[in-house]
Amino acid sequence: MKSFISKRALASGVSLIGLVVLVFFLSRLTGDPTDLYLPLDASTEMRDQFRQMHGFNDPLIVQFGRYVADLARLDFGQSLRQARPAMDVVLEAFGWTFWLAVITMSCVTLAAIVIGSLAAFRVGGIFDRIATFFSLIGAAAPDFWLAIVAIVIFAVKLHWLPTSGTGTPWHWILPVSVLFIRPFGLILQVVRGSMIGVLSSAYVKTARAKGVRTPVIIFVHGLRNAMLPVITVIGDQAAAILNGAVVVETVFGFPGIGKLMIDSILLRDFAVVLAVIMVSALAIFIMNLLIDLAYALLDPRIRY
Repeated sequence: MKSFISKRALASGVSLIGLVVLVFFLSRLTGDPTDLYLPLDASTEMRDQFRQMHGFNDPLIVQFGRYVADLARLDFGQSLRQARPAMDVVLEAFGWTFWLAVITMSCVTLAAIVIGSLAAFRVGGIFDRIATFFSLIGAAAPDFWLAIVAIVIFAVKLHWLPTSGTGTPWHWILPVSVLFIRPFGLILQVVRGSMIGVLSSAYVKTARAKGVRTPVIIFVHGLRNAMLPVITVIGDQAAAILNGAVVVETVFGFPGIGKLMIDSILLRDFAVVLAVIMVSALAIFIMNLLIDLAYALLDPRIRY
């Protein structure tokens, strides 16, 4: 297991280096930040002073070398927009996204596993048809449309919920609800398909013949063997939210890492963009590693 983790860490490190190099040079192609952070009537001397202060006058290869040297000292640079360390800005936004992902995926996982398992127990029944119908709609519905419809109905028309912010638990209901729908539909379909195969196996038929109770057959004997593909999808969906539910965070004004990324790109806050990429890549690596460890726990054969 240690060898496996070391290999994954090495592969992820190489990928992260390549990603940082690519994003560094591509971000510089978006334009000169001086045009955004100085007034239109700023003099040439003011513009040169701003570029000199932030190192934008140097060739790109020199800027990159300086950035790598700073990274070696764990210095991720300063945010142009907020005038404070870029990593502090990113970690603050990531905290909001982290809790949004934890709350959403906890609700999604519990609901999808329970409903998907029950739907698979009697394929073609009324409960299975209803669950399949709504899960397919949820998996196909675009997030931006759901977010706009939710605001129009529950905030504008009914005045039940606020449209943006994070001040109270009521502010979290719309973002969590919108983020819930698509992963729920996808995971429910995977749970249902995996459970159908498991529940038709010989050992489950034997358990039924022995009179084992239905909940025990579904959630004890069947679910564990059906969880491997489900864990993969859960991990992918969790990583997608952790890396920034860009559309939902932007629509609801949620101060997460997705909204921060969009704002930083538009304002050419290069240090923050690169810090977001690093945190997002690290989140993907950790999530994939946890998925692999979960595989080993569920199926002892994978450990060898």
